[in-house]
Amino acid sequence: MNPSEGPDAASPGEGRRGLFLVIEGVEGAGKSTQVERLVQWLETLGVETVRSREPGGTPLGEAVREVLLDRDELRIGSESELFLMLAARAAFVRDVVRPALERGAVMVADRFEFSTFAYQGYGRGLPLDEVRRLNAFATGGLRPHLVLILDLPAAEGRARQRTAGKVDDRIEASGEGFLERVSRGYRLLAAEDDRAVLVDARLEPGGVEARIRSVLAARFPEPFGTAGGSSTSTLTQPPIPSE
Repeated sequence: MNPSEGPDAASPGEGRRGLFLVIEGVEGAGKSTQVERLVQWLETLGVETVRSREPGGTPLGEAVREVLLDRDELRIGSESELFLMLAARAAFVRDVVRPALERGAVMVADRFEFSTFAYQGYGRGLPLDEVRRLNAFATGGLRPHLVLILDLPAAEGRARQRTAGKVDDRIEASGEGFLERVSRGYRLLAAEDDRAVLVDARLEPGGVEARIRSVLAARFPEPFGTAGGSSTSTLTQPPIPSE
């Protein structure tokens, strides 16, 4: 097995498993809005849902997040940045993701491994094969069932942030060239992995939400294909996306 190809979040023979969904994208693409809308919709379907973010979701992860994003006085090299991200991810997988999946819940994450491939790999220029290998070790090979990438030009995302008055964190302040490489990296990642779907983030939020629901219905007919106006639903083990 290629070190970048770990087992699925729900592998055959592992018993009852949930569904692992991730929303990704460049700064300003609207991830937080779509995570919130997706979780609200899932809850109206009567599906147990766990929401979290990366880095974060655990005490260790939140501490790493503060160091990575807000400690401007620290000089953090690209390699150190990667290892901090992966330390937070290992705790996130162990303490949040696996327990949710094992009890059959839907896990919705605001960022996961594609962020590392896009930001530390394509953005920082670290060797992508090595980044994938180290990530697979940190996650124990666990991967999402579906990655929804909110596709938006980096410049447009930056413009949205300026309009909203958002102050750059340490990573966002890495420069326009860095953010353009990240945006391009996401598109390249989507092209090579059928677990990933690009969603046009230039649409208004309701249009993005509708597209996300459509993708879920097509990928996972149980329960999303027949959700419609139903107020309750039972999650069954989803089909496994092919490698």
